[in-house]
Amino acid sequence: MLAYIKGIIAFMQVIFCITGLIPVSSEIDYGGNDYTAPQIETPMLIVENGKSEFVIVTAENADECIQTAAIELQSYIIKLSGAELEIVTDNAFNGEKAIVLGETALTDELTDTDRAQIGEDGFLLYSDGDYLLIAGEDSRGTLFGVYTFLEEYLGVRWFTPTLEVVPESEDVIIDASINRIVEPSFAVRRNDCAGTNAAYRARSRMNVSFHYDVPEYGGAMTWVLWDVTLDVLVPDALFAEHPEYFAMNPDGTRTTDHVCLSNPDVLEIAIKNGRQAILDCEKDAKYIHIGQKDNMNYCHCEKCEEINAEYGTVCSTTILFTNAFADALDDEFPDMTFTFYAYNETDRPPADLSLRCNPNVVPVLCGIHKACRSHPITECGAIDGNETFDNLFMEQNAQVAEDHVNWTKVADRTFIYDYTINFLNVAQFFSNFETMQSTMKYMHDIGITGYVYNCGDGHYAAFNELRNYLLCKLQWDVNADVEYHMNDFLKAYYGEEAAPYIKKIIDIQTAQVKATAHAFDFDWHYQSGFYPFYTVNRLNSLWKKALNADITEEQLFRVEVANLSWEYFKANQYIGKYSFLNPMRMKANEELYDAFIAHNIGRVSSFGLIPTDKSTVDFMLRPFNWK
Repeated sequence: MLAYIKGIIAFMQVIFCITGLIPVSSEIDYGGNDYTAPQIETPMLIVENGKSEFVIVTAENADECIQTAAIELQSYIIKLSGAELEIVTDNAFNGEKAIVLGETALTDELTDTDRAQIGEDGFLLYSDGDYLLIAGEDSRGTLFGVYTFLEEYLGVRWFTPTLEVVPESEDVIIDASINRIVEPSFAVRRNDCAGTNAAYRARSRMNVSFHYDVPEYGGAMTWVLWDVTLDVLVPDALFAEHPEYFAMNPDGTRTTDHVCLSNPDVLEIAIKNGRQAILDCEKDAKYIHIGQKDNMNYCHCEKCEEINAEYGTVCSTTILFTNAFADALDDEFPDMTFTFYAYNETDRPPADLSLRCNPNVVPVLCGIHKACRSHPITECGAIDGNETFDNLFMEQNAQVAEDHVNWTKVADRTFIYDYTINFLNVAQFFSNFETMQSTMKYMHDIGITGYVYNCGDGHYAAFNELRNYLLCKLQWDVNADVEYHMNDFLKAYYGEEAAPYIKKIIDIQTAQVKATAHAFDFDWHYQSGFYPFYTVNRLNSLWKKALNADITEEQLFRVEVANLSWEYFKANQYIGKYSFLNPMRMKANEELYDAFIAHNIGRVSSFGLIPTDKSTVDFMLRPFNWK
């Protein structure tokens, strides 16, 4: 009884926040440790008055990645100061001042740090007044060290693949006593924003491309097969002669929606096709994936049901199948890692934790997309798709967070496959900025080893460029100061004068959604929270100020794009000029449509394009129907 009283109180609080009877504070803590700029106690002048006595030293036999590191360092110091530092090999170096990159004849003389103890993609930064050493655990670590040095010490920024900021100064000064080892929070990091390329991926210190190896940037983690793969390993064409290879429906019929993972013949076919795929793979891929089709029609045959019941999860057959698949191929391909999706029906870990993944088998956990994003994952038990009073207002166990803990108990390594936009309504504001840091910190602390994002690729969602930038920062360092990096981005992307207004808009919307709604990655709802009239007026005023700020034409265009997410929300909610009481409502909707097209926004949902033929659009309908 007490629990329901608390639920009713929570419901009433939401109502009061919606009506404005309870004001919502827009003071948001985005998380992370406070940013501290590098201090200079003893100056070390790499460039003075546009000139330098330093050279860049690499090994005589430096690989492509180290050569890239040297060229990138050289080119950005030129952009910064105009000084061109010569690149020389260690056997030709006879000077007294140098920036040393990677393993060279000088490296061990400068430091006694055992770089073999540095984690993958980590690096050492060391300076003594005459030398700056940037040396990774491997070549890619050294390259990431160069990018970190340029960003943290020299102020270079790569905000998007096309927006780079390089400060200019005739002097390049660092401290003469730097001595730090830097390691990423997650060993596996992937976040391809729209328009990404190999250079931007490396500058963001991401190391997964799935499909394309890039040796000049240190290589990337690639897969022989990725995403939905069971249709390749067990082709649908086999169904005609062998329906028993495929999933049994509850009514006893068979479907190609999935395969029967308990059938030994299916395993042998998958092993044969997997082996051939590895042999045929032209890139140096070290991963192969078991991925079911995007549905929940798993096999209900007697054997599959028995296995799943024994271990208490539908994922049991997937774990056993992947373990057996890995066992069969491990001797021939000892460096291969075998991953599988824990997704949809298979997203929950075994209830019986004695069912473990092989050491070379890694679950890719997709269940986080079910969790509410406007509240902390460890506190909010609301789950997407469940709109009951109990789910939305009663106290809940944080099932998704607890599931991830148990996955780390049954696997040596675990990767998160995260979703960070509302795919069903990409044009609206998505309120996950406040929880990104705490969620990733939680995942890191429970032992998750990799973080793979599915949010940036081609999705020009509301504020997605900012979101992608922050996600990269957090994948590298879960304790990154989100608010610092957010403000840094907003000033460059939207302009110095518009940035404070945009920041306040994000604060207000984040707070209002948190107080009045839940935010899910796959949610047909279009409300993005509920706002009292005075908050709507305040947001309108802030947008007007941002649109009238003294900024460049390019920055203004970006502000206009961002503003369309607010106009989209209002149109869906019949607010202002989009009200049913306004006889010009259809005209307002038509103008909104024209603005979307003029600003190259071709969709309001990931699952459908806006019609390009204007005559087919019914402007009586709200814009979430424009797909």
